[in-house]
Amino acid sequence: FHTGCVIGDAPQDVKYKGEPTRLIIGERNLFREHVTVHRSNTPEEDTRIGSENFFMVNSHVGHNTVVGNKAVLANGALVGGHAMIGDGAFLAGNAVVHQFCRVGAFAMMQGCSGVSLDLPPFTIVRGINGMCGLNSVGLKRAGFSSEERQELKKAYHALFLSDDLLKDALEKARGEFTGVLAGQLIHFVAASQRGTCSHTGR
Repeated sequence: FHTGCVIGDAPQDVKYKGEPTRLIIGERNLFREHVTVHRSNTPEEDTRIGSENFFMVNSHVGHNTVVGNKAVLANGALVGGHAMIGDGAFLAGNAVVHQFCRVGAFAMMQGCSGVSLDLPPFTIVRGINGMCGLNSVGLKRAGFSSEERQELKKAYHALFLSDDLLKDALEKARGEFTGVLAGQLIHFVAASQRGTCSHTGR
């Protein structure tokens, strides 16, 4: 914990009335200067931080949010309440995640980008809700094989660059792709309640 961190203070929620709520933090996390992480707004739900995450200067995690393991929030990254940040996700400087949104595992948000929809795992977002492909460098650095990355690329194209309706593309993808990572991508998109970001090209 570096200078000026505020960890586990009351949630910024007008409905909160002072109930005893919790923030649960794993191991080997790093919180740099002036990071803020708020506890949950009800006793029934916690704010949860996993292990080995890196929160850079002035980043913020809102109440009831769940952060996985080995995620990075760069300077000024802001995560609203009730969000979910997956393992290995990277939020670049001043990236913004709207409340109740999910950012999937090993997804990357470019600097000053924002999501008000779910960002699927292994992808990159630029601007507002605009995906521009897979986080290929991050996947390679994480040790995923070329075969896994190639199948993910095909699954991405099948879901987001097809002329089919998404429900039809999902159904086809379930029958075509059998790898673990492709399965995670398909499941994430199918389970989205808010809808997912869409492909906008380079």
